[in-house]
Amino acid sequence: MHPHITIIGAGLGGLMLARVLHVHGIAATIHEADASPQARGQGGMLDIHEENGQRALRAAGLYDAFRAIIHAGGEASRVLDMHGTVLLDEGDDGTGGRPEVPRGALRRILLDSLPAGTVRWGHRLAAATALGGGRHRLTFADGATATTDLLVGADGAWSRVRPLLSGAQPVYSGVSFIETYLLDSDRQHRASAQAVGAGALFALAPGKGIQAHREPDGVLHTYVALQKPEAWLAGIDFGDPAAARARVAAEFAGWAPALTALITDGETPPVPRPVHTLPPDHAWRRVPGVTLLGDAAHLMAPAGEGANLAMLDGAELAQALAAHPGDVEAALQAYETALFARSSAAAAESGRVFSLCFGEDAPHSLLNFFAEQQEPG
Repeated sequence: MHPHITIIGAGLGGLMLARVLHVHGIAATIHEADASPQARGQGGMLDIHEENGQRALRAAGLYDAFRAIIHAGGEASRVLDMHGTVLLDEGDDGTGGRPEVPRGALRRILLDSLPAGTVRWGHRLAAATALGGGRHRLTFADGATATTDLLVGADGAWSRVRPLLSGAQPVYSGVSFIETYLLDSDRQHRASAQAVGAGALFALAPGKGIQAHREPDGVLHTYVALQKPEAWLAGIDFGDPAAARARVAAEFAGWAPALTALITDGETPPVPRPVHTLPPDHAWRRVPGVTLLGDAAHLMAPAGEGANLAMLDGAELAQALAAHPGDVEAALQAYETALFARSSAAAAESGRVFSLCFGEDAPHSLLNFFAEQQEPG
């Protein structure tokens, strides 16, 4: 007999867990706070890595579907200085191991692969209470309740499940992103489109940067990075998009116009995204009947690993449960042992890359990092 499995959160990690469980003939229920799959935007492009994200997709039987949504050319990358001088320009010949896909399209593949009714939309978890023996009672914001044999927190940075296992809380990294978009860029914003190129752009200087990615249909998705106190970000009125854009752009005085236009010409309201992290070595003692995956377990500086690790977490947890039928605790012990080692190493490396992007030697520190990645072995 399989346990009753409840997953909180229908992000990529939670969906992957449910999908790989389904492949092994094990049912699960996902409770998601959003009212529907279309309730909010799903973000931009993701580079899916061979060693983790692609492994998970193979375990889910969805590798071919993933290949069908790859954004051709998206693995290209450029590094510029503040004056727009190109310091590195790497093309995408289709042979790389980290192809780019739209996050929303990838999430749709996972959703469509699950039995109808697996995801219960509009179910925001309000509280989880241990009942003993590994069982938990769940109370949702609408007053509904449920009980479960296994509770999995796949509910992101501000997880409501994490407190059952750990007292750790995300802390501000010292860097905030401001998200903007340019649309129809090849016709309407040609200089910026040329600066970004075919894939990812990193225009960096100590303590700041303009990072952008080309998405399908000529969309340029920008994350402006600033090393500032949280109070600085809170002092900007993002309810006034024009004033907010001007305030952020003022931090880039003297930068190339093709780069600052990614801020000033933004066609959607700028959105602040302060970067928070958990300790790199975040772990917990085994608590019966509950575990975490993805950002709920290992929130780290954004360096291309988060979504990939969340999907691998989901796949490996499902495989552990399938390999230990009738023994949830043995499955969780095996899963968490591998999780802690993997996530601590990834978090340390992500923090290092993040520092290279905005440290005192930027952008040359990032160039050196890319050169290291090209060295044999």
